[in-house]
Amino acid sequence: MQVSELTALSNELRISIIDMLTEAKSGHPGGSLSAIDILTALFFHEMQGVDQRMSPERDRFVLSKGHAVPALYAVLYKKGFIPFEELSTLRRMGSRLQGHPDRVRLPIVEASTGSLGQGLSVAIGMALGQKLAGHPSRVYCMIGDGESQEGQIWEAALSAPKFKLSNLCAILDANNGQIDGPVQQVMPIEPIADKWKSFNWHVIEIDGHDMNQILNAFREARTLQDEGGEKPVFIIARTVKGKGVSFMENKIEWHGVAPKPDEAKKAKDEILKERR
Repeated sequence: MQVSELTALSNELRISIIDMLTEAKSGHPGGSLSAIDILTALFFHEMQGVDQRMSPERDRFVLSKGHAVPALYAVLYKKGFIPFEELSTLRRMGSRLQGHPDRVRLPIVEASTGSLGQGLSVAIGMALGQKLAGHPSRVYCMIGDGESQEGQIWEAALSAPKFKLSNLCAILDANNGQIDGPVQQVMPIEPIADKWKSFNWHVIEIDGHDMNQILNAFREARTLQDEGGEKPVFIIARTVKGKGVSFMENKIEWHGVAPKPDEAKKAKDEILKERR
């Protein structure tokens, strides 16, 4: 897909996110909407072998910030892995589409996540396994900036460079919001770029809603691996919580509250207007 097509698709998927959350009457719009541009770029442009889910050499994606899973479900629906009608079962008892990724119910996801801080460790294990097997595939992992306050994130940050996992790309959805308030007020993580550089990661900083910058960052990460580099890559994607819906943008109260039907209509009208 070209940049304009990816941008249009990510806005289309924003509507799917709003519909899912409205039907479920619960969930996390803020972090799902901030993440969808990056997930769209990954699944429809960057990741290799994503359509061959049983291939051992496929690229893998781990959503460590599991509460943003509506964004992942929207992408998997558009890829043909989830039927449209199943999106309306989000968070229902017995549904495959739980409020956090559940690999037992939905094996199409690579890992069960949502206990914040753990997903990057899982991704490191996958990347190490691929490296030992001699596969050229890559592993991508999205973490949140609030999640980055977890100690396990920093243990993982130490581990990946030790094993020279150049096939690992961690993406920070830096939307500066978490359930208790702005990240910088709850527990500051800046200067985040300097910290990851000091842990011996190759750091790239981008606007996480600019599709050109997103694609260029992924291209740089893959090129480093192809050229024999040894550092894992850390992409700091500066994003807007609730991106695409004016009354949700940068509003902490929309971290984990689903829109009511009238709010959903207003949100979708805004997104459709942007698409036009």
